[in-house]
Amino acid sequence: MQQAAFFDLDKTVIAKSSTLAFGKPFYKAGFVGRRTLAKFGFAQVFYVLFGADEGQLERVRDQMLRLTEGWHRAEIEQLVEETLQDVADPLVYAEALTLIDEHKREGRRVFLVSASPEQIVRPIGRHIGVTEIIATRIKTDSAGFFLPELEFYAMGSGKADAIRALAERQNLDLEGSYAYSDSTTDLPMMEVVGHPVAVNPEKELRRIAEEREWPILEFQRPVSLRTPLHQNVPLISGATIGAAVLGGLVTIAILRKRANGAR
Repeated sequence: MQQAAFFDLDKTVIAKSSTLAFGKPFYKAGFVGRRTLAKFGFAQVFYVLFGADEGQLERVRDQMLRLTEGWHRAEIEQLVEETLQDVADPLVYAEALTLIDEHKREGRRVFLVSASPEQIVRPIGRHIGVTEIIATRIKTDSAGFFLPELEFYAMGSGKADAIRALAERQNLDLEGSYAYSDSTTDLPMMEVVGHPVAVNPEKELRRIAEEREWPILEFQRPVSLRTPLHQNVPLISGATIGAAVLGGLVTIAILRKRANGAR
């Protein structure tokens, strides 16, 4: 059976909220007004400083559904693709890229798992060389325009349910798989695999990780996306991060050392 590595996106692989980060491009393209743009900016600062609990994320979900009603899914994905480098430079953690590369080298499938809409998650994934995603799906009409309803919400237990269903369909070994996140809202996803890892954890997740003796990683080095990073991510020789995770001995020092090699 094949193993996998499931990465939460916001504040785990990237340093911001993927949805909120595109407020300015949405404004310039005429999708949102100035007042809404200001809300995007405030929400981004709050998210970076304090994170978001499940209640806050539920409110953001409802606001986004009202906001995106009538947008066309193809236009949004194209807009994200065209503005990704400007919005996300620097945004992706070098340590995450190195770890993703290590999992691929070990033969594991890598997934981005995010509550953000798939039209935002998919372009980000393509740019960092991760083509398999689990993300929120907004319902559309027959012409492809968003409706104010969700087809699937990749949040909390929804992530875990999607991973279990995927494992059953594609014969994945969840006990040998990994899950990475910064938030307690992702506990269901982390508990469904044999190797949960806390990344830049909020206070409560850090406490839980320490109690359960889960590895805790600190990612601190966002890197530029001006060059497609999935082509070549150089690695320092010696003990790899993947091997360290396998042994439960991953340390911040190793990650920082290897991040310097990834730049």
